[in-house]
Amino acid sequence: MGERLDSLEQFGIEVILNRRRGFRAGLLRGLLRTLSGVFAGMVQGRLALFRNRVKTDHYLGAMVVSVGNLTVGGTGKTPVVEMLARRLHSEGRRVAILSRGYKSKKPALSRRLWYRFTGRTMEIPPRVVSDGLEIRLDSFTAGDEPYMLARNLPGVAVVVDKDRVKAGRYAVRELGCDTLVLDDGLQYLRLRRRLDVVLVDRQAPFGNEHLLPRGTLREPPRNLRRASHIFLTKCDDRSNDELIARLRRHNRTASIMECRHRPVYLQNVYDPHDRQELDFLDGKKVATISGIAVPESFEGILDKLGAVIVVRRRFTDHHRYTEDEVNEAILRADDKLAHFVVTTEKDAVRFPAFEKTLLPVYFLRVEIEILRGHEAVDECIQRICHPQGAAPPMKFA
Repeated sequence: MGERLDSLEQFGIEVILNRRRGFRAGLLRGLLRTLSGVFAGMVQGRLALFRNRVKTDHYLGAMVVSVGNLTVGGTGKTPVVEMLARRLHSEGRRVAILSRGYKSKKPALSRRLWYRFTGRTMEIPPRVVSDGLEIRLDSFTAGDEPYMLARNLPGVAVVVDKDRVKAGRYAVRELGCDTLVLDDGLQYLRLRRRLDVVLVDRQAPFGNEHLLPRGTLREPPRNLRRASHIFLTKCDDRSNDELIARLRRHNRTASIMECRHRPVYLQNVYDPHDRQELDFLDGKKVATISGIAVPESFEGILDKLGAVIVVRRRFTDHHRYTEDEVNEAILRADDKLAHFVVTTEKDAVRFPAFEKTLLPVYFLRVEIEILRGHEAVDECIQRICHPQGAAPPMKFA
């Protein structure tokens, strides 16, 4: 059943990205285009409700910075969240990252039913992945990205809940946090923030230019006007002037920073003592396993580092791997005489535990590197660490 659902999801993604042709694909695209019009009306209607104070946002008495994007997945958000949280922590702020924990494990059904039966649904506390001192949950319960952030950010709390107002209130009251980083927060309007950091993928700034479900846009490009800071991700040596000019048509005042995801090293998934420099890849035959929104980006990094990819095993975003799936990929890699297997750090936290594998399995550690706009990043950090006055009202497109 799970494989069938993954297959259907993959078919839908290929239709949206115009990789599928034929009658069924064309029919589905037509239906999705109609639904996109409905979705657009819902998005703008919801913004109007907040703009006119029919729906209200919550101010928690803490500095809130939102990191999000206009599109679904693939902009490289997690390394930016990690970089901002690390900088803020180093400046002396008590930081908590608030995440919805996509595909994390829900509380036990019996517990949820009991709270619902007794009318105390809202009393279910958020899941504390890390209190800043220790990691309390595994990746299955926490979700892959929150767990990865907690592992990489000692001293920073990570709290998971669909209701991030509740999560933020808990972080402030129970964990003593004064700064909240709202992960994937552009569309989460219930929590008032001082800064809206929006990520735009240089390689596909607005996806295929269509809104969900026909495309990958969550909001129309004009809603970029809400951003106070824009990170242009996945940049290279090429000029971004044309794209920046387009961004300026939607937002004249936001600070724009150009950055890229820089590979740092290879880490063995099952052996903490086995870390390799990037030149270890040069000329090596490798197999890749990935379950991310844009696997081409990950594979492209390996190509540039000199690796020869002989097997590419792709799964849907946030896929949770079984032992059979990983073993099958390793066997295929061995058949192709690969030297080892490479995956992403986000995938690695979803791998099953093995005492020993036929081939070494590494994840590629990637960090954010600012190419242009260092002063804007410093200004962003200073605005958070040294605020002037209370949180201003939010802007709504």
